[in-house]
Amino acid sequence: MSKRHDGRKAAQLRPFSFKPGIAPHATGSVLAKCGKTEVICSVMVQESVPRWMKEQNVLGGWITAEYSMLPYSTLDRKARDITKGRIDGRSQEIQRLIGRSLRAVVDLELLGSRTLCIDCDVLTADGGTRTTAITGSYIALQLAVNQLIKEKKLAQSPLKSQIAAISVGIFKGEPLLDLNYIEDKDAAVDMNVVMTSKGEFVELQATGEEQTFKRGELDKLLKLAEKGIRQIFKLQRAVLAK
Repeated sequence: MSKRHDGRKAAQLRPFSFKPGIAPHATGSVLAKCGKTEVICSVMVQESVPRWMKEQNVLGGWITAEYSMLPYSTLDRKARDITKGRIDGRSQEIQRLIGRSLRAVVDLELLGSRTLCIDCDVLTADGGTRTTAITGSYIALQLAVNQLIKEKKLAQSPLKSQIAAISVGIFKGEPLLDLNYIEDKDAAVDMNVVMTSKGEFVELQATGEEQTFKRGELDKLLKLAEKGIRQIFKLQRAVLAK
């Protein structure tokens, strides 16, 4: 496969862009775009911690996340979870992934006795919504931390490293970076990779879709994902430098 249906090469990311300050009432926010996928990521601060932390005398703060796909984010209208009376399993899994990923790069004790609430709302879905949400949430979190330091609520940044995520997969026998919806839905192997700027992995979600995969294929996918994520780190740094 020399070129994909959208003109990209196998190891090429979709165009990324980040628009900070998209939600003026949030402490930190960004509109993260990856190709046609668009996710608003915001962080708001609560000056309290979950009850379980108080009951167990756990020091420091907490980071929690919520994820939702807006009704018009897909071609067919997606009903809001509130109309079903419960959050669907996929959304629950993704918001837990986002929370775990961001907590992995934050010193929660330095955060103090407060909770950072991350909200990720998908405006347009074309594959990679969870990975775009994690990548954008890091930027929103950094902006929120900057604001807390400016307000002298934090003495120093609790962030230990950058974090970003990307999808990879095997489509028509070839390893591909950053799958869009057409590739993702028909991929023989689908994998989401979350990595820190220290080169450490937070989570790997690899699945064979009606097909097994070999160790060599897994290694190729990991190498491809790492290459893509390191490019994303540069993009994150560039937007935060502004």
